[in-house]
Amino acid sequence: MTTDLKYLAYTAMLTAALWIPFIVAQVMTNGLLEPANYLDPKPRPVPLWGRRADRTYLNAVETFAPFAALVIVAHITGKADAMTAFWAACFFWLRLAHAVVYLLGIPYVRTLVFTLGFVAVAGIFWEVIR
Repeated sequence: MTTDLKYLAYTAMLTAALWIPFIVAQVMTNGLLEPANYLDPKPRPVPLWGRRADRTYLNAVETFAPFAALVIVAHITGKADAMTAFWAACFFWLRLAHAVVYLLGIPYVRTLVFTLGFVAVAGIFWEVIR
């Protein structure tokens, strides 16, 4: 497996697991779901860190698609190389850092890390189109 695909797999697993903190916040705050909760999907209140956990997960899902598409395009077209591997690794570590700073509510750093994650995706894009 190429480095690009390895970091795609790591990012997929990270993204898939980021729902867990939100569910922990739900259970700690409201207890386990009851049958009525399945009928009425209205969000139950959670503390601020729980709301940030939900946004962390949603943001990860939103950014995963372009990253995954570009890694796969690079692989299929034979353009995967040391630079795409570098950008894929950067993206994974930046998304992990983003999740941590988002969950902790650290201002400014979250925006910086998110922006650098976009730069990593743009880096893969550049390698694919050149």
